[in-house]
Amino acid sequence: MTETLIPTEAFVTGKRKTAIARVRMRLGTGQILVNGRPADEYFPREALVGLVNQPIEAASVVGRYDVIASVKGGGVSGQAGALRHGIARAIEKLDPSQRIALKRSGLLTRDARKKERKKYGQRGARARFQFSKR
Repeated sequence: MTETLIPTEAFVTGKRKTAIARVRMRLGTGQILVNGRPADEYFPREALVGLVNQPIEAASVVGRYDVIASVKGGGVSGQAGALRHGIARAIEKLDPSQRIALKRSGLLTRDARKKERKKYGQRGARARFQFSKR
């Protein structure tokens, strides 16, 4: 007789632009640590803390898991997006029944938008140098 083991810890990565979040999630009290600091202290704006909490609220697991994350690259907004993606993937890994709720909220989808590179012969990615006919 085989027993199905319920995982108590998940280790996943989340990405957004050039930011990468390595997320470790385990059963706990709902504490979120980002690079050794609480999330509300690490992120300068309340909106970014709300962004990080989105997957936890969407899956209705507030106060059930502790999140320990290491975030690097990009800016604070990209880092918050990467952490959001990582937390959503970790919740899905710990409890596969939450996949539908997370998917409906669009939290499992990797935001593939990145900065477009500057092209030669132009001022920017799409902006051209000024043209004068005469």
